[in-house]
Amino acid sequence: MASLSFLLILSVLTVLTVYGQYQPTWESLDSRPLPAWYDDAKFGIFIHWGIFSVPGLGSEWFWYLWQKRKVPEVVEFMEKNFRPDWTYADFAPMLTAEFFDADEWARILESSGAKYTVFVSKHCEGFCHWPSNVSFSWNSMVAGPKRNIVAELAKAVRTKTDLRFGLYHVLYEWFHPLYLQDKENNFTTRRFVDFKIMPELYEIVNTFEPDLVWSDGDWEAPDTYWGSREFLTWLYNDSPIKDKVVTNDRWGIGCSCTHGGVHTCGDRYNPGVLQKHKWVNAMTIDKRSWGYRRNAPLSDYLTIEELIETLVKTVSCNGNLLMNIGPTAYGVISPIFEERLKQIGEWLQINGEGIYETRPWTYQNETVIPEIWYTSKTSGQGKDIYATVMSWPNTGVFQLTRPNPSDNTVVTLMGYSGTFSWTRASGQGININIPAIAANAMPCKWAWMFKITNVQN
Repeated sequence: MASLSFLLILSVLTVLTVYGQYQPTWESLDSRPLPAWYDDAKFGIFIHWGIFSVPGLGSEWFWYLWQKRKVPEVVEFMEKNFRPDWTYADFAPMLTAEFFDADEWARILESSGAKYTVFVSKHCEGFCHWPSNVSFSWNSMVAGPKRNIVAELAKAVRTKTDLRFGLYHVLYEWFHPLYLQDKENNFTTRRFVDFKIMPELYEIVNTFEPDLVWSDGDWEAPDTYWGSREFLTWLYNDSPIKDKVVTNDRWGIGCSCTHGGVHTCGDRYNPGVLQKHKWVNAMTIDKRSWGYRRNAPLSDYLTIEELIETLVKTVSCNGNLLMNIGPTAYGVISPIFEERLKQIGEWLQINGEGIYETRPWTYQNETVIPEIWYTSKTSGQGKDIYATVMSWPNTGVFQLTRPNPSDNTVVTLMGYSGTFSWTRASGQGININIPAIAANAMPCKWAWMFKITNVQN
């Protein structure tokens, strides 16, 4: 019996020696706590930039839309504007990035009030924005910009701002021959993963040490093909970013919304109700594309009112907002994106207290006016809640049905001096007396946040 106990202990110690704290099972990997910085941050900026930015039509899936799906608009564009033997690779020299200034990008990102950024190091086209050892002629050092874009941007973000720096990396590539061979073999072979994908993942982690590793392109094959659990085991146990890195849930068929780190569940996911597991709303300012579109009309861009409401709704329901921009082929963040980032940054300068480091409240929104969204913080005095209203109350008394005030409750408006008088509503709720405020004295242009301290619920 003693011998059996010794062997059992030896077996456990061997497993821990090989794998460290986490083992290559979803049960073990999913038990890893989320690094606190991410939940506190609430808001990040996604950046989709690649060869697809050159044609700037359709979406970042341009190559696939042209060659595989043969979308009429895309096919006609190519027939009218390019020679018959034109290939997608011929676009690469046109990703000139002559105006790319990493410091300027960092300045624009910081102006948004975001706390982190996620840059697309490689999309499904396979083009790497760093001199990858396994993408010899299809990377930004030998084609297009002839610059190490990831390194330049990482340095600028980390030295010029307080933002954390994350990297997006796609697993599958539309037309890579090794991937197509593995797919033809029903993923019983994994040459593409062993010779391309895993070396890339280890490379970007060891070289750039990102705070967030955003995986994508997993949906055609199981995690056993991608080697996801083995990679995450190394990432969480032994990598140089093991204590700070945040991951998502796109690691193989069936993983989305179930396994991994933060749940994405799908692009533009915004359930509108509280989620127990930390999630992210990855969405685009351009309603139709993640990449830059040269022919996008103004009506295809979300307004600042829509973006603010998306932010507060997302945070209220325990999510982070990851808002995407698509720079031009010549390396500029276009004015429409810059304006939206600056606007939301101006709003957060006033109302950020009710966004950053908050937690979901007992209620997420109002019943009578559902576009009023709540967040909360616990202070030394008790529970403080923040109610964001998208339309300024047009009556002298503004009723909220959710808060249950205490005798010590104080009501203020973020960015406005002084307090607002209030009375208890019949049953649960609070009636806030709204004074006449001159237009030039209003703290915000688009949405307003009431802070209600010391509530009883």
